[in-house]
Amino acid sequence: MLFDCHSVSKAFDGKEILKNISFHMEEREKCAIVGINGAGKTTLLKILTGEMEADEGSVVFARDSTFAYLAQNQNIDMAGTVISELELVKKDTIEMEEKIRDAEERMKHLTGKELEALMEEYERLSHLFAISDGYAWRSQVQGVARGLGFSDEEFGKNVATLSGGQKTRLALGKLLLEEPDLIILDEPTNHLDMNSIRWLENYLLNYKKAVLIVSHDRYFLDKTASKVIEIENGQAEVYNGNYSFYSAEKEKRRYAKMRAYLNQQQEIKHQQAVIDKLKSYNREKSIKRAESREKMLSKMELIDKPQEINDEMNFKLTPSCESGNDVLKVESISKSFGDARLFEDISFEIKKGEHVAIIGDNGTGKTTMLKMINNLLPPDSGKITLGVKVYPGYYDQEHHVLHDEKTLFEEISDEYPSMTNTEIRNTLAAFLFTGEDVFKRIGDLSGGEKGRVSLAKLMLSKSNFLLLDEPTNHLDITSKEILETAINNYEGTVLYVSHDRYFINRTATRILDLTRGVLVSYIGNYDYYLAHQEERMSSILSGNRAATASGAASGVILGKTGSDIASNKNGSLNMKGNSFQYSSESSSGSSQADWKAQKAQAAQKKKLEKALKSCEDKIAELEDRNAVLDEEISRPEIATDLAELRIRTDEQDKNNNELETLYTDWERLSEELGSMS
Repeated sequence: MLFDCHSVSKAFDGKEILKNISFHMEEREKCAIVGINGAGKTTLLKILTGEMEADEGSVVFARDSTFAYLAQNQNIDMAGTVISELELVKKDTIEMEEKIRDAEERMKHLTGKELEALMEEYERLSHLFAISDGYAWRSQVQGVARGLGFSDEEFGKNVATLSGGQKTRLALGKLLLEEPDLIILDEPTNHLDMNSIRWLENYLLNYKKAVLIVSHDRYFLDKTASKVIEIENGQAEVYNGNYSFYSAEKEKRRYAKMRAYLNQQQEIKHQQAVIDKLKSYNREKSIKRAESREKMLSKMELIDKPQEINDEMNFKLTPSCESGNDVLKVESISKSFGDARLFEDISFEIKKGEHVAIIGDNGTGKTTMLKMINNLLPPDSGKITLGVKVYPGYYDQEHHVLHDEKTLFEEISDEYPSMTNTEIRNTLAAFLFTGEDVFKRIGDLSGGEKGRVSLAKLMLSKSNFLLLDEPTNHLDITSKEILETAINNYEGTVLYVSHDRYFINRTATRILDLTRGVLVSYIGNYDYYLAHQEERMSSILSGNRAATASGAASGVILGKTGSDIASNKNGSLNMKGNSFQYSSESSSGSSQADWKAQKAQAAQKKKLEKALKSCEDKIAELEDRNAVLDEEISRPEIATDLAELRIRTDEQDKNNNELETLYTDWERLSEELGSMS
């Protein structure tokens, strides 16, 4: 065992954040900690690393074990260049290599016993150098630097000139090169592009020691974690699997708990009805039997009602009207900033109902393209046309659509003056802003809070064409899943830029990959893109070489071309300008059918989840109403008024009959949903 966290508790200002947390990690285990924002994940990491003391409990590491911790927000004080900072981690190895080279030089000039002594020292150093993997230190340093997104030209760049995100990547690189027994990472993917994230995934998967990660990147967790620890309501629950296993298993456990809760409630109700009936006979034997049943009920260990599904944010995206079939047409657009060319001669179309994700490395122009479509930036050349009855709504990752000087209430009321105070408060409450929160200044909000305000405005806009720039940034996992549900249930058209691969996988029906100045279209989700990306790019590159060799227009990747690329054995790859649309007549026919089947199953699952949630809400509503009626019936003025008493008891009987049906419906729906897992 690498370490044991036993019964750890922590409170701040009387509020208990962590309650009796217990789990352990083995050597070489890959573990993730998940939970909503504010659940106590970072607090737990600080306790594990000794930065903070627990109020109760203990953390015990194995003797002589080492760990390295990369915090989410930390002061990074480094000097020198990118490569020299990374080489500092290998200082002992580099000094050993210098001693070996020095010994080699000195041996040329020594004889006799001095030479023999030096040769013995040389052999010792060489052996130590070899077993410490000294011959690979240069490739290790350079490989980590390149993997985390530093180009060879940036190796000599002074650290003082780096951005905050680049410094964080450099700190991550140094931590990886230290190779401790346990790597602890708090949101490690925040400053990485997709290529760097994929590289980090492979690095951690192949890492011979243990890794503990806190992250909202669910795709990353899926690839790297073999155990998930969820922090919820201050308590920890362990799931032995990756994120997808955790997500499915959590629902199974929740459904099992809800089934047990509802069954118990039904049994309690049945027993109480029997007790009441026995007492109504008013005979000694029947009263004793009733008392016996009451005693049995009093000893019953009550099951707490499980937390509701998606009970954090609550919103739905509804278009105001239906657009025409042709939503967007982009023709031969280009964009440069000074001498830096982002893209040239890009064309594509979007049809009604599509959910399209634009992906690509940082700096390729994805956000710029979205701003051009939203008429916030002009293209250098080309044309962008919105279709008939298309009304766009824009979500900006930098939240420029918000006004820092306004309060939340003013932000909504100024944009929608016809809304009443109650409607505005109800809207903000759906996005977790209640009470005096509505009078906070926009400028004082966190990134996640601004994101929720932007989503509120987007919901109110009732647009039928959503343009979203990194919509999941700063959202916790629960909020991301709620947004995914809203997008999947949205009947309009969506075009978005995102690095969140799990979000893309669940919401995209098509992917546009902006890479090397080319826009390549993939009909499918992110898994489909991954399966075909290498093949497509090879086809594009080989097609470009063939075009060049035959004397056709050159520069398919970086310049203009008007020629179609010849079909290949895997299908056809058609090009207009620098935009590619792939379709396969042979191999992808079955893939398309599979994808449609998966989409139909996913739609059925969403329908069942929605019906189950509605059933649970109605049960809770009726149970709450019965509790109110019980309280009213116990009042003397009601109990002595037969007419008023009869009204309430009749309503209770009606509610109880409806609850019986709802309990049965819930069981049926949960069983159907469970069979789809």
